[in-house]
Amino acid sequence: EKSGGKGVFYQCDVADETRISEVFELIKNEKAPVDILINNAGVAAIGNVETCTTDDLDRIYKVNVKGAYNCLKESVKQMKGRGGSIINMASVAAHIGIQDRFAYSMSKGAILAMSQSVATDYVEEGIRCNTISPGRVHTPFVDGFLAKNYPGQEEEMFAKLSATQPIGRMGKPEEIAGLALYLSSEEAGFITGSDFSIDGGFTKIKN
Repeated sequence: EKSGGKGVFYQCDVADETRISEVFELIKNEKAPVDILINNAGVAAIGNVETCTTDDLDRIYKVNVKGAYNCLKESVKQMKGRGGSIINMASVAAHIGIQDRFAYSMSKGAILAMSQSVATDYVEEGIRCNTISPGRVHTPFVDGFLAKNYPGQEEEMFAKLSATQPIGRMGKPEEIAGLALYLSSEEAGFITGSDFSIDGGFTKIKN
């Protein structure tokens, strides 16, 4: 707002390869080739390897893994020879076992591996690729998740989830966005193939 810029929205389903290709082409033709990609679309499900259904697994794969792949593929096409920054949202669930998050953890582990591959394959093209691994962040997604899975226990579960971070609260979306902004900037030009935990000490500090 201060610089006079404005955002433009293109509606699409990240799991739809054809639509993603069309949208990236629209962006290139109507605005400019893509310089920065932040793969942030994601869904979750509760369940261990026994209770996770095939439908849950397929749904999470389509959005969290295939959706990221679709956007990676199209952005790399536009960044090759020009350079760019790619940030893929992973999760603390990719690093440590979180109870009843089998499919979600699978998808975020895939994000880490995909990011390493892209960072390696396109470093000579000037394309940087990093991951951010947030802990629990308070968003409408969390509120909806609690309402769906813990009806009548939302306040209790919110407090319980908040307390799992040694710092004593969930993260704020602005805190994650600040890290993403830095990794997108020229100041981070020497960073690629790295993962950044931003989790209130969840993976490193013992409660």
